[in-house]
Amino acid sequence: MGGSLGGMQALQWTLDFPDRIRHALVIAAAPKLSTQNIGFNDVARQAIVSDPDFHGGNFYAMNTFPARGLRLARMLGHITYLSEDLLGEKFGREIKGDDYGFNYEVEFEIESYLRYQGDKFAQVFDANTYLLMTKALDYFDPAKEAGGDLAKALASVKAGFFLASFKSDWRFPPERSREIVKALVASGKAVTYAEIDAPHGHDAFLLDNPHYHQLVAAYMDNVASEIGAGARPAPLAPARTELEEMRGYAGGRAGT
Repeated sequence: MGGSLGGMQALQWTLDFPDRIRHALVIAAAPKLSTQNIGFNDVARQAIVSDPDFHGGNFYAMNTFPARGLRLARMLGHITYLSEDLLGEKFGREIKGDDYGFNYEVEFEIESYLRYQGDKFAQVFDANTYLLMTKALDYFDPAKEAGGDLAKALASVKAGFFLASFKSDWRFPPERSREIVKALVASGKAVTYAEIDAPHGHDAFLLDNPHYHQLVAAYMDNVASEIGAGARPAPLAPARTELEEMRGYAGGRAGT
């Protein structure tokens, strides 16, 4: 089970290990990246590799890391993971002061939020990992060896599938998930598909959406019944989500 790149990985495992994967849950994914998505990824990578502290990827040997590049990459990516409606609802055109400062400092609340996210990300994420993950996304295309025929590429798969997409996700929109669904149906595979009305954009699969969680739980209950695993245990207390963090963000202070 995975979302975005994780969903692509789950799909790939059904191809690589058809006798070991009985079920795959592919969430907010695509059979291959769009041209626009490849473009977003390249801009993010260029922000990192052009940072003077990148040192060709050997920054640890130089006792540094490309914080500025990672910061910019995260700021760009974060915009694409959220919907315009959600950003507008939370931040609008609100400014931090009483009036415009007519300078290049942080003035709008959205600027403050994105810089906070960028700074936080740069402190915890490895730059080379970011580069490799985005290239993995760019290269993913299981139909490539089948002449572009995804149904043919999936012919050897033995797993059952659950796919879900989110209507406000403009980076991995529902039509991309439907491409996978159509190919699975054409190749005679068992597939369940849900298109969920959530306002959060691509990040919706990470957030607290009861309808989405109920659908996943129902599918997993069927899997448990299939293998005789019994009823699922009581859920753990949920971790703090990014949406909760956005709700708690005020004037440059997150979590207050």
